[in-house]
Amino acid sequence: MQLLDHPNGEYRFLSGIAPYSSGVSAFPGYEIVHAILHKPLPYRSGLALVEAHLAKQQRTWQALCALELRLPEPVSFEGFDSFNQGYQGRLAERGLLIGDLNPIARTNVAPLVAVLDEPSLYAFSYTVPDKQRHGQPTFIVAGAGELVDGELSRAAIVRPEDTSASAIREKAALVMKIMRQRLEGLLVSWSDVTAVNIYTIHSLLPFLKSTDYADIGQTAIHGTHWYYSRPPIVGLEFEMDMRGVRREIRIG
Repeated sequence: MQLLDHPNGEYRFLSGIAPYSSGVSAFPGYEIVHAILHKPLPYRSGLALVEAHLAKQQRTWQALCALELRLPEPVSFEGFDSFNQGYQGRLAERGLLIGDLNPIARTNVAPLVAVLDEPSLYAFSYTVPDKQRHGQPTFIVAGAGELVDGELSRAAIVRPEDTSASAIREKAALVMKIMRQRLEGLLVSWSDVTAVNIYTIHSLLPFLKSTDYADIGQTAIHGTHWYYSRPPIVGLEFEMDMRGVRREIRIG
């Protein structure tokens, strides 16, 4: 992974794979704002909402640095690749790609209970000037599941088709390792994290009692958000993302 400067967005991004970056952090003098949609919108309509919101904040498209999507259900690896091609195309239409690189971080999961008819936008993040000059870094760590080396293939899944407690602990341990690597890549630490999010339909107790979870240290004071959801690809069972921000808003 490389930490690269975005030429126009006032943030740095940690290189990832073609559909998304591994994470983003605001430039000094700027901060990242996290915005949640009270009701998710079909993501094509959601992008129009993002554009209108950015315009009201006197920010351009380039300030958009992260997207959080929700799927009706998990898809196959082939289906995920097909979705990503369309997704990247829509970002390219808006001039959001940098050459062959996608700087925008992403989380993409499938809620088990909520009913969605199509892929939808749940939240987004963008940079704004930090007028009060807080100095503390703000960042988004993209979602990651239990795929060794981030390879999008069934062969890379940790203990595929095994959902025993020991398998979930092993899957979670790999995801935590990825989270640590991304924090280090963004030049931040656990103490800078303000929200830890976990996406799984399996009990969190084996993980929460493990030494891997204990790594978050004092960040545990903020709790851990459990989304009763599946990762976006059939066969994955555990996903996480994180952020460190000062400003969170909800768009009605």
